[in-house]
Amino acid sequence: MQPLFFLLLVLVLLIFQATALNYIVILGIKPDLILILVILNGFLRGTREGAFLGFLAGILQDLVSGGYFGLNALTNMFAGYLAGLGEGRLFRENRVIAAGLTWVCTLGAQLAFYLLLLLINVSVPLLTALVHIIIPMSFYNALIVLVFYSYYYRFIQGAPPGRGEYFSP
Repeated sequence: MQPLFFLLLVLVLLIFQATALNYIVILGIKPDLILILVILNGFLRGTREGAFLGFLAGILQDLVSGGYFGLNALTNMFAGYLAGLGEGRLFRENRVIAAGLTWVCTLGAQLAFYLLLLLINVSVPLLTALVHIIIPMSFYNALIVLVFYSYYYRFIQGAPPGRGEYFSP
């Protein structure tokens, strides 16, 4: 995927995440579409592209969010690299594997975000962060990937829309 197209997709997802996703909040958590995109890109393209595009997406997310600058860039870069480790080792055509990898990478990225917050003296009790933010977001992101992964995979591969013969239901 070309970096320019990826950045355009990130901007579209940022707008969607800031507007429409506010209507599908569950227990105060909404999915992080940028993180999902970074994880899937890392999984399909490898560690170098996953980390690079994760960093770019995180910078854009930091610019738009107005939070601590650099936190999303570092955590998305970490998530893209972590997902890229599975590129040659895991069966990329299976959406259940992609959802499991998304769960693990979201968990890792959110724990890294938590640790970075601790470094800048923003303290949240670990159990509260795990129970109310990190674990629910990991499940929510994995559920989103479970539903939409086959479409994204076909889009990235350039395959025509429709049901592929190698996707399990």
